[in-house]
Amino acid sequence: MREIITVANKEFHDGLRNRWLLSITLIFAVLSVGLTYFGAAASGTTGLTSLSTTVASLASLAVFLIPLIALLLSYDSFVGEQEGGTLLLLLTYPLSKNQLLFGKFLGQGGIITLATTLGFGTSAILLFIQHNDVEILQTFGYFILSATLLGLSFTAIAYIISLMASEKSKAAGVALITWFFFALVFDLALLALLVGVQTGLSQSALTQLMMLNPADIFRLVNLAGLDSTDVNGALAIAINANLSQVQLLTILCGWVILPLTIASLIFRTKKL
Repeated sequence: MREIITVANKEFHDGLRNRWLLSITLIFAVLSVGLTYFGAAASGTTGLTSLSTTVASLASLAVFLIPLIALLLSYDSFVGEQEGGTLLLLLTYPLSKNQLLFGKFLGQGGIITLATTLGFGTSAILLFIQHNDVEILQTFGYFILSATLLGLSFTAIAYIISLMASEKSKAAGVALITWFFFALVFDLALLALLVGVQTGLSQSALTQLMMLNPADIFRLVNLAGLDSTDVNGALAIAINANLSQVQLLTILCGWVILPLTIASLIFRTKKL
C-alpha cells in the first residue's frame, strides 16, 4: 500500500506542476457558474430559473468535456513512460506492475475528483446560499459523484489505450477516436436504431443499450430524478425506466472497475 501511495503522490504532484488541477477546476467552475446564472440570459433573466433545466444543460456539456479531459490527462501514462525509458526504470524498484497501475490511477483520479468537486461544488454552494434549498445540494451531490465516476471510467479506458499503443502519437489518436465514439457516434447510432427499426425499440432494450456507454449512464443518473419535459429524444424515454440513481451509479462504478481490471491484465502480460 505504501508503494501505491508513493506513486499516487508523484502523479498528483506532476498534475499540479503541469497545471492540470488548476485548468480542470477553472473549466468546470466557469461551466457550472456560467450555465447556472446566465443560462437564461436570452430571456432577459439571470440566476436559477429551473433546477432540472440547469442540471440537464450542465450534464449535456459535461458529458463532452469530462471524458475528453480524462483521456488527455491519462492517454500517455504508460506509453509515454515507455518511450522516455522511465517505465523500465520504475519497475526496477520494489514495485509491482499492479502497484504502479493503481498508484497512477489513484493520483490522476485524485486530480479529477478534486477538480470536479471544487469546480461544480462552487456553483452548488453559491446556489444554496442564495436559495437555501437542500434539494440543490442533493442534486449537485449526485452530479458531482457521477461526474467523478465518469472521469475515472475514461481514465481507466485511457490506461488500456496507453498499454496497447506502441507510440505516444498513436495513443493520442486512439484516445480522440474513443472520445468521438462515446460522446457522439454511439448516440447517433442509437438514434438511427430508434428511427430505422420498423417495430421500434422497447424502453427496456433502449435502456440496456445505453448501459454500454458510460456517458449515457452519467446523463441518466442526473436526469432520472428531474422533470423529463426538459429532456428530449432517447434520454426522455430511458429516464422512465425502472432504474434508480443508486443502481445507475453502481453500473457507472462497474465502468471504472472493468476497464481498470482489463488494463491490469494487459500490463501483467505486456513485454517491456
